[in-house]
Amino acid sequence: MTDAVFVAGTDTGVGKTFVSCALLHALRAMSGRVVGMKPVASGCVATPAGLRNDDALALIAASDPRPDYALCNPLAFAEAVSPHLAAAAQQTEVTMAPIEAAFARLAASADVVLVEGVGGWLAPLSPTLQANAIPRALGLPVILVVGLRLGCLSHAQLTARAIQTDGCRLLGWIGNAVDPAMERREDNLDTLRQLLPAPCLGVVGHASKTAAAELAAAAAAVCAPAS
Repeated sequence: MTDAVFVAGTDTGVGKTFVSCALLHALRAMSGRVVGMKPVASGCVATPAGLRNDDALALIAASDPRPDYALCNPLAFAEAVSPHLAAAAQQTEVTMAPIEAAFARLAASADVVLVEGVGGWLAPLSPTLQANAIPRALGLPVILVVGLRLGCLSHAQLTARAIQTDGCRLLGWIGNAVDPAMERREDNLDTLRQLLPAPCLGVVGHASKTAAAELAAAAAAVCAPAS
């Protein structure tokens, strides 16, 4: 059976892709075939091969085997705005069917599939879908990336509460030091450990070159049998 996890963020710009790529490398040290997926991406560049998104390309580069782009990122939009607006600009709409089909194909050829979300937990995907629809439809447990900066205490609690209210299992959270100058970061981390209803699975420095090694506990949580 394929293990899989959804990586959510407390907001846009908290380092979901950086953490996801590091976690992919940590998972590869434990498992055989590990692939990343970015189901929905806005802010894509036109290339001769079609629209391409930097986050999706980074996930592909961190995967082994490397999936086809269309499977990693089945829904790609050019405009760097909320997905529901970017999709409307291309006269289309995000639906779950292509996401579910691409995920099924990835899961059939991998031991672990890591699915990175878009924006925050409730980012609009369409007039009827939000980002939380993806882990709910695919039945995925969630790892929450907390961008360590002023305001993260409230954002993290609200997102964790929403994840659980939506019926998803919160495996744990990872702190990402997006603001290297954050005051009293360790005190804030201690507060998060006390307030969040799931364990801290790692804390990584912003753009740290040792992030994969620092996320061994997160990789173990992904591959652990569900209790």
